[in-house]
Amino acid sequence: MEIFLKTVSALNDETRLLILRFLDEYGECCVCDLQESLHMIQSRLSRHLKILKEAGFVSVERKGVWAHYRIRSPLDRFRTEALQEIRHLAIDLPILKKSSQKGSCKI
Repeated sequence: MEIFLKTVSALNDETRLLILRFLDEYGECCVCDLQESLHMIQSRLSRHLKILKEAGFVSVERKGVWAHYRIRSPLDRFRTEALQEIRHLAIDLPILKKSSQKGSCKI
């Protein structure tokens, strides 16, 4: 039951829904690209990403000092259906601004 509650709790925040929709739309993103595109400070963004990771929605891959996030695959049925519902929400999705170049970030 604890995992279910973490999952539901993670969905109870507009910023986390935006992050999930953004990653769903654009695929794997470096944390610096997320910062730049979503206009968020690193500490706030990292907190939201940690919650989404603990809830089983995203996975992270470290590349040097940078973290690259993506929607976890495969997702279970509950998370897949939640993500499908998020796709139908009226979320004003910003465009992807690439700060990273050739595997290294400019920020």
